[in-house]
Amino acid sequence: MSLHPQVAALLERVARSPLPPYHTVPAFVARRIYRDTRAVLAPKPPQVADVKLLIFGGAVAVRAYRPALDETLPALVFFHGGGWTIGDLDTHDVLCRQLAAGARCTVFSVDYRLAPEHPFPAAVEDCFFAAEFVGKNAQSLKIDPSRIAVGGDSAGGNLAAVVALMARDKGGPALAYQLLIDPATDQRCSLRRTSATAKAIS
Repeated sequence: MSLHPQVAALLERVARSPLPPYHTVPAFVARRIYRDTRAVLAPKPPQVADVKLLIFGGAVAVRAYRPALDETLPALVFFHGGGWTIGDLDTHDVLCRQLAAGARCTVFSVDYRLAPEHPFPAAVEDCFFAAEFVGKNAQSLKIDPSRIAVGGDSAGGNLAAVVALMARDKGGPALAYQLLIDPATDQRCSLRRTSATAKAIS
């Protein structure tokens, strides 16, 4: 089976790159490499009605994307990928805009704490706190409390799955959907499953 031309071009670009692999440099260097190289490859960001930074409970920073200002919308609490060590609100800005516009939902992109400065369970605690905050403050956030989802890519997919299990065990928040994009769900790293669905939350 031949590679898609875009995939082939990306692999060729990676092979030509003079930059070191992420795992060979300190975390702060890997973050800069990831942020800058991702920006070059990102498509043009789609327009959404409103983008703003929020601080949930004075503890967790969240970037909120709304495709409409005066409607009560479904919500996606999103956790970025990056091996729990790299990635941030900016590296996943375009994706969150695409999700907000495509699913017509408010996306809350969570700026959770990263390792190694903040080891497990810091990221899990931040992500669950954000999901719980959305559930408890649905009215003020103009969110439909019956249509709250969690999602993420790679490490973020892992965090979304963990948050869903925690919500089940703790009796809330009530979640309607999980969007797991290439989630890390096998601790042996012997199997990676990619979600083929981008089903709208609404």
